[in-house]
Amino acid sequence: MQKSPQTHWLLYCRPGFEQDCAQEALRQARQQRPVLGEQPAILPNSGYVVVALNDQSLSYRELIFARQLIRLHQTIASLPERDRLTPILAAISALHGSFGTLWLEVPDTNEGKLLSAFTRRFQPLLEHALREQERLQEDVPNTNQPRLHIFFPGKSSALIGTSDPHNSASSLMGIVRQSMPAEAPSRSTLKLAEAIEVFMDRSEQARLLRQGMQAVDLGAAPGGWTWQLVKRGIRVTAVDNGPMKGVLAKHPLVEHLKQDGFKYAPRKAVDWLVCDMVEQPSKVATLIGVWFAAGWCKHAIFNLKLPMKQRVVALDSALGGIRKRLDEEGINFRMTAKQLYHDREEVTVFLTKVKK
Repeated sequence: MQKSPQTHWLLYCRPGFEQDCAQEALRQARQQRPVLGEQPAILPNSGYVVVALNDQSLSYRELIFARQLIRLHQTIASLPERDRLTPILAAISALHGSFGTLWLEVPDTNEGKLLSAFTRRFQPLLEHALREQERLQEDVPNTNQPRLHIFFPGKSSALIGTSDPHNSASSLMGIVRQSMPAEAPSRSTLKLAEAIEVFMDRSEQARLLRQGMQAVDLGAAPGGWTWQLVKRGIRVTAVDNGPMKGVLAKHPLVEHLKQDGFKYAPRKAVDWLVCDMVEQPSKVATLIGVWFAAGWCKHAIFNLKLPMKQRVVALDSALGGIRKRLDEEGINFRMTAKQLYHDREEVTVFLTKVKK
């Protein structure tokens, strides 16, 4: 039997989570058919992995640890220092069609950050050459055109691939960056701001985050997540034994209850539950299941703190517990999870009820 040619996939991830990223991608592929060949070589703390599959496809939306999903076409192991442009153009010439966007990217590591000055200088040179060859069609409004990625693990090597705009992240390096608001009481506010951008498009944000809605923030202090809701005109019950800080300490839209978030129950149902408590993922997941089963909220964004080992197993168990509880209650729902750029040893989850 002739062996089918392999497809290589390049996935970006948070440095330190390469094993989890590869494990998750291989598991998704195995759900279609057995994965043949060698296991991916993991470079610890590199911020990326390369996975070789046969004819299996990957779904970016269902990958939690992957920031970006790129089909890898060419690898240039050694770039000449004086002329990097020529071999990169030669590699691109082997690809078919034209591209809607050119992204030059580097690992999200300290070493990668040092390459950003190089990519800024190199980008216009490569763009000019591709436009002359009519390979880059940025002015043509066609969302179906693939993006062209040139990924530089270092100055002397390059990985060349493409991404499907409908099956990948829509931001450079797969990172939705946020600016720290001056009035927000903590940097944790960036996690919820990013979650809203990643999990909901503009129309869904307008529909689900409306002025006058009611929300509960469990483990609210000092108020980073509460601030994101309040600035949208949402009334928040902030539950935490610790103090709310800054503008939130006496904000008219905030009711601060000094209680344990795991013991609190609302007097009436609210629109939103948000939760960023430091606790075992299984305990937080059980709490979320209770809230939805009791009908206390319609939508939730929450964080699951991951253990040092067996992260994928712990995450599977937590998310599986929520699915099981909601299925038993006959609740239709949509749940999406991602390790966001502003997350650390955690994963953020969006859960919403949907009509039957």
